Amino acid sequence: MAVPKRRWSKQRSRTKRATWKLENPNVAKCKHCSEPVMPHRVCDNCGYYDGKEIIVKKDA
Repeated sequence: MAVPKRRWSKQRSRTKRATWKLENPNVAKCKHCSEPVMPHRVCDNCGYYDGKEIIVKKDA
């Protein structure tokens, strides 16, 4: 059975664990107001999803 010759450094271990954080989240544009929105979520700005008003926003 193969055995590692040297121990991994702390930096190498932590770098390997942290690589998943480097990817940027996908961002889409809202079809109603063109604000950046996470996909498959209701727009925080206008309250629309898939062309339908889901959350009624009051004008401030």
